Amino acid sequence: MTSRRRIYVANRGEIALRIVEACERLGYETVLGVSSADRDTLAARRATRTVVLGGPRSGDSYLNQNAVIHAAMATGCDAVHPGYGFLSEKAGFAAACAENGLIFIGATPEQLEILGDKLSARAFAESVGVPVSPGGPTDTLEQAQELAARIGFPILVKAANGGGGRGMKLVHEAGELASAWQVASSEAAAAFGDGTVFLERFVKAAKHIEVQILGDAHGNCVHLGERECTLQFRYQKILEEAPSTALHPQDRARLHDYALKIGRGLSYRGLGTVEFLYDVETRQICFLEVNPRVQVEHPVTEAVTGVDLVREQILVAFGSALPFTQADIKLEGHAIELRLTAQDPDNGLRPTPGRLTRWRPSPIGGVRLDTHLYEGYLFPPYYDALMAKVIATGADRETALALAARAIDRLEVEGLITNRTLLARLLAHPDVVANTITTRWLEEEFAEGRLP
Repeated sequence: MTSRRRIYVANRGEIALRIVEACERLGYETVLGVSSADRDTLAARRATRTVVLGGPRSGDSYLNQNAVIHAAMATGCDAVHPGYGFLSEKAGFAAACAENGLIFIGATPEQLEILGDKLSARAFAESVGVPVSPGGPTDTLEQAQELAARIGFPILVKAANGGGGRGMKLVHEAGELASAWQVASSEAAAAFGDGTVFLERFVKAAKHIEVQILGDAHGNCVHLGERECTLQFRYQKILEEAPSTALHPQDRARLHDYALKIGRGLSYRGLGTVEFLYDVETRQICFLEVNPRVQVEHPVTEAVTGVDLVREQILVAFGSALPFTQADIKLEGHAIELRLTAQDPDNGLRPTPGRLTRWRPSPIGGVRLDTHLYEGYLFPPYYDALMAKVIATGADRETALALAARAIDRLEVEGLITNRTLLARLLAHPDVVANTITTRWLEEEFAEGRLP
């Protein structure tokens, strides 16, 4: 065991660099495991040491649990930080870390088991008094048809062990159900190794609101306010903000209370995000799921609370108690995060990997940039399309929107197609400015190739 803490970073891209930087501020060493396609990232340059796990495909590197644990042990690491995606929500991986003397920087294996299955997460939410959308599991198409008739259309068919929009289908009427149920089940089986799906009533005028929670091993659990992530395309978030301006004050308090019921009911350890749908017409709140890890959009919460979430996540994993109480958490200002991606808005947001020939981020005060890019970087085709996160913070939403628009306008990026022009248009759109959008708004605007 080293005299100085050493953390293995089991991820890539901007979150890997974010973790490395947090460890540097704590005085910890880092070991970064990379694929052969990621030898030259900024995170690889910043980490204390870098080891190559295997080939460029995730299954040969970032998802290879044995290789990750072996690399962490062989380099004398005390702990493993999984970031988001990849192994971050795998209960078996968290358990394997513990079995090999490694601290898993995240929820416990038992908590991951409960939260990793959306059906068990729904059941747990109900058990602590948190409302869920009408719905339930369906083992056969006949069961799905019977349940759909009871809860009414439109409905969502959702993978029980999925995410990112895979294994999820919207069904408007009974005649569409059979095909949607079969396709969702097949997609879920292919993507997650489990074809179990369930039905959930679709909320038409929905806002996507999530609450950040943080717990330690000493029984403390706090919330750090909410984020709104309504601007999505095919269930992939594009813009996130904190706080939400769409909530009635009483509903904001209810959301925070529901999130704490789940966190405290689980004796939750680490960072977690409790996600809800909020019906702006009826003010109904419905539990969606818990993401037991750091989120892509965590910077907007950091911006309005002043709390370094990744730092606190690491410290509680090593046994520290939270250094603040709920009364200490104060939200100030408004923050907006834009996801800059290597995707083509004129071609259904399809991925556009390639060489980055020009990269000049906007030098504007009040704007944070989380990225692993540099000029000359070869953006690989093997992973997600996220290039950078642009986070603008202002005294209010109007100020933050204007600052975000200026930052995107002045960002210079060449060599591959990005969604920069789409982001600029969205920031100027009256519906976005007024925050009257719903989770399906952008897909409706994209219908038949239209751009908002």
